[in-house]
Order: sequence, then structure tokens, then C-alpha cells
Amino acid sequence: MLDESHQRCAAYGLSTTEKPDFDPIARNDLSLIVEQNRVLYTHALPVMETLYDQIINTHNMVVLTDANGLIVHALGDDDFLEKANRVALQPGVSWSEEGKGTNAIGTAIVEKKPTLVHANQHYLRANHFLTCSAAPIFNHQGDVIGVLDVTGDKSSYHQHTMALVRMSAQMIENHLFSAAFDDAITLHFHSRPEFIGTLMEGIASFSPSGRFLSASRSGLFQLGLPLSALKTHTFSSLFGLPVSALFDHYRTACPGLLNLCLHNGVRVFVRAEMRRTNLTFHAMPEALARDAAPRVAPQPAASETQPRRMSSLRYLNTGDAQVERLIEKLSKVIGRDIPILVTGETGTGKDLLAQAIHNDSPRAKGPFVAVNCASIPETLIESELFGYEDGAFTGARKKGSIGKILQANGGTLFLDEIGDMPMSLQVRLLRVLQDRMVTPLGSTKSIPVNVALICATNRNLREMIALNTFREDLYYRLNGLVVKLPPLRERSDLDAVIEKLLATEAEGRPCRVSDEVMRMFRQHKWPGNFRQLTNLLRTAIVMLGDDAEILPEHLPDDFLDDISHAQRQNASDTIERIVSDMSRLEDVEASVIRKSLEAHGGNVSATARALGVSRNTIYRKMQH
Repeated sequence: MLDESHQRCAAYGLSTTEKPDFDPIARNDLSLIVEQNRVLYTHALPVMETLYDQIINTHNMVVLTDANGLIVHALGDDDFLEKANRVALQPGVSWSEEGKGTNAIGTAIVEKKPTLVHANQHYLRANHFLTCSAAPIFNHQGDVIGVLDVTGDKSSYHQHTMALVRMSAQMIENHLFSAAFDDAITLHFHSRPEFIGTLMEGIASFSPSGRFLSASRSGLFQLGLPLSALKTHTFSSLFGLPVSALFDHYRTACPGLLNLCLHNGVRVFVRAEMRRTNLTFHAMPEALARDAAPRVAPQPAASETQPRRMSSLRYLNTGDAQVERLIEKLSKVIGRDIPILVTGETGTGKDLLAQAIHNDSPRAKGPFVAVNCASIPETLIESELFGYEDGAFTGARKKGSIGKILQANGGTLFLDEIGDMPMSLQVRLLRVLQDRMVTPLGSTKSIPVNVALICATNRNLREMIALNTFREDLYYRLNGLVVKLPPLRERSDLDAVIEKLLATEAEGRPCRVSDEVMRMFRQHKWPGNFRQLTNLLRTAIVMLGDDAEILPEHLPDDFLDDISHAQRQNASDTIERIVSDMSRLEDVEASVIRKSLEAHGGNVSATARALGVSRNTIYRKMQH
């Protein structure tokens, strides 16, 4: 390969003694090229930073170029960057083979495969002090869109560098692939379930109706067909399953991995993601679309006398299957005097759900009284809940207080963070629920009370019962229906949720989230759930000024720091995991080839054609 490159360089008219070209393009022109490669740049940057962390202080630099070999970004050790500048190895300079001779970047673009060029293998003598490892980056259409390269002093050469570069380039490709299709079903698959989520998994995307769109390079290898041939296939023809069955599987309460058989007889484990930018899948059979599409709350008619409530169950139903099932359950018990216990992490919207239940109930015109059991001092919670008579204790108000339970009479009582209620009050609450009577502090008279009860907690009440910190008899009195609100990171309706929140928080002002920020939102784990998202959007709207699109500069620094840290951590974890599994990769490839050989009766030629590789590759892989 390098000999052929040297021959090309001679044909270009290059001389081995040529001096480096120190004429980078203008800064404005470089900014334009970076913008034209914004998607590549965005997904490559965190991977580059992680890769640099692996090789820091080794006299190396990490380089990203566009499809023509023009350097758009570089990270490196200061001492080596000075040396690199001597040969114009810097942003704004093209390292195409035609201009710089044989070098890892330019030659990788021409050959369309990972390339190592060490010391005097470079065509130009000026570059003989370098050692370079480069891997092309392909998009979902199979085109080279850039190159990732590690270049260093030839004395710092290490045999593992190329492996790190190749894995990092594949990581960028996988990120690009996952972001390429919004209205699509994306499958992550492998013959071994432990490899799903690693760089060795195959990725393939299909339209909502099941038409094949594209596959990653690892996906192409496992599917055993070239991209051109796969264009004629569907989900059903490749996996032997109608796409409707996929939706049925993910409607179950705890969908696990699917075990499917490929067209070539190889069995694989599959995890699916059903991502969409709009509220419904397009090109889907009508009946399936009706079942799979999120149900959006209809707007009230103008003739309705009751104003539209922002807090109603149908408003909260924004397309997530888990939430839809939860709302269906709640709709069956509302108004039937069944206590409801809402569980879930802090910030998932338990209070909003409780208000929505009340608003949709026959008690909607009655009071809705919320009590946060964790925010009221233990010495006051009893009087707050049950009320007190005049002079019941020092500091009591004249004429006393009726308490929260009696305030909710005829309506709904919402006890938030019920797990923080003191044990002594749990006994009194249980008595109220059993007798439907409240006795204020300092009084001997019991007052009838009629309330619908909703409780919420982010604690595990069963564990608390085992530790004797929550009463078992009260627990079974509260859990007429237990529903769990999923955390924001597990929901599939983030786009719709953001749209609803913007409509509320922007108060009619035109406002949208940019594609770049939306990608950040999808990556974030949202430890504060809806509370965090709402506060972030509220702040961003204020920061917008006269603009209409929320951009990264409108977001708080701590959020951007979290995103950057998470990207570096994810990339680092993946690289470390894959480096430790490199020895297993050949076994996996051999297993796929063996199964394909069995499917083709041991015919090497037929197997090679099915897998899209040469006969020599089959022989070489089977010798290991």
C-alpha cells in the first residue's frame, strides 16, 4: 500500500525534498469549513478528548480532518505541538496525499482504510521524524467524511496506538449513525448479548414501516450483505419477524432483549430504539400507527365552560408508553374511593400527576390540599395535619386551626413524601383513614371527613417496613393502586415534553430548541428529572433576549460541564472496555464465519460472497 502511495506521489510531481507548505487557509474560511462539518465536529470532539487523555505526555497529538484532509481541530502536548508546527501540522492546513505526499491522513483517505506511516515511510523527508496512525471516518452512506489521526515523534511509536485510533473512529461513526435517523427504528444487535452496547455491536436503522435504511460497518459484517444489497430488504426479510411484533414486544412492562434469527441462519440478540422527531411514525400501516403513535391531548372546544387545565391526565400523556399505561390504570380508579400511591425519583412530577388526578375526578370542584411531609418540622406536622383547638399548645393561634385534612374535606388530600412521616403520626393517619374522623389537638370531639387520598414517595416503603420505620398496616391502606412515574432519562417522549414545557414557560412567545441543544438533552441523564428540565428551560428563555432558538450559549455552565464530562466518561469507559475485549474480537468474527459456513454447506466461495469479503479473508480468519 505504501509503495503504491509513493508511486502516486511521484505521479503528482512531488519531490521528496520539498519544504512544508506554511500557508493555512484564512481563519474565516476555516470557521466556515468547521461549520460545514458541524455534525462530525460535535460528535468527534469528546472522543478526541478521551483519546488524548489516553496518550497525554507521550509527545503526540490528536488530529481531526474533513473529507479532503484539511485539519479542523487538534489536541496535543505543548512540546510536540511546537515540532508539529515546523511541518505545518496544524488547523487550517491540508494533509492530502497530493499535497503532503505519503502520510497517514492523506493515504487513509485515498485507500479508505486505517493507515500507519512511520518515520521514513513518509514521502517527504521533512516528515521523517513523525509516526502517524490514522483511520477514516465513514457516514451511514459509506462515504469518507473525515479522518481521525494520532501523530507523534517517531521515538514515541507504540503498537497499541493504531488500535485506539481505530476504535475511537468507530465510536465516532456509531455516534454519527445513531444521530443520522430521527424518524426510525434503530436496532443494536450481536450474537453475544454482552457485546450489545459495545463497539462490536451491529447497528441498523429501518423506517417505521420496516424498510431498511442503513447499517454501521459492524452491522454490515454481521448481516453478511453489502449495503447495496441490503437496500432491497426489510426488517421482516432480515429478521424473520413483522415490524408490528417489535412494537408489541416494547409495549410489555419490562421488555428484554429479543433473540432473532438472521437470514443467514445466525441468531442474534437485539435491542431496539424507536426514535422520532414528530409525534407519529410516518409511512406506517394505519392500524399500527394508531396503536404505536402517542395520543396527544385534544384541545377543549370553545363552547366548554370549564377552562383548559394545564394539569390534566390527557395533558400529561405526551407519547411515552409507560406513562400511557399508567394513565390508563389511573383512569379506571378515579372517583372510586381507591387510595393511590405514586412512586418515583425526585422531580419526576408526582405532585403534577396528583393535581391532574384531582382535576379529572368528580371532586375537581372541591379543594386540592397538598402536604409535603418532608418539609414540615416533625414538631409541627401533627398540628398541620389534624388541626388544633384554641390554647392547645403554647403559641397556638386564637380560634385554633382546622388542619390540612379537614381543609381537604370534599376534595383531595395529597401527602407528598409520605415515607418521611414520623411513626407516631402514621398511627393517627391510619385511624383517620379507617374511621373517616379527625380529632384536632386539644379537642375531644371527632369531626367526620370525606377525602380522596393520594400519596407519593421516592423511598422504598417495603424496605422501610422491613427496617420498622414505616407501618405495614398503613402501607396496605395506602396502596389501593400503586403507580410508578419513570425518570425522564427512561422516557421516549422528551421532544414532546420539551414542546409542552416551552409552550407553558414561554407564555406564547415563539421559541424552539436548536438541534445541537436537543442532542445534548437526549444525552443527559437528568438526575433532577422534570424539575431540572423545567428550571433549565425557564432560565434559557430568559437568556434568549430577542432570539427565538435556544442555543448552547443560553444554557447554564454547570449543565454544559455535565454534558462534557459525561461524553468524556462514556467514551473513556467504552475504549477501556473494548481494549480489554480486543482479544475476543477474532473469536467473534470466527464464530460468525463458522455459522455462515455451516449455513452454506462449507462452501468457502458462497460464504465469502454472503459476507462481502474475500476467500483469503475467510481462510485467514479461520486459521486463528
